[in-house]
Amino acid sequence: MLKTIVTPQQNNINLAIPNNYIGREIEVLVYAKDELEEQKLRPKKTMADFCGVLLDNDYQSLKLHTQQSREEWNRVI
Repeated sequence: MLKTIVTPQQNNINLAIPNNYIGREIEVLVYAKDELEEQKLRPKKTMADFCGVLLDNDYQSLKLHTQQSREEWNRVI
């Protein structure tokens, strides 16, 4: 795995791919580090944040799905 931080001076960057990566699917992520820090500072949303946004039947469906998901993760294996 390769990881580096660059500060681009124009809108394109050339990447040198190692020989053992040629012909393989690779993932390239581009994000500004300051944006990532801003996301960490934002409080996580809760179900209460969506109050009044969802229709009642959509809310009930989402709530049921959330409860079922939590029960799955909390089960004894």
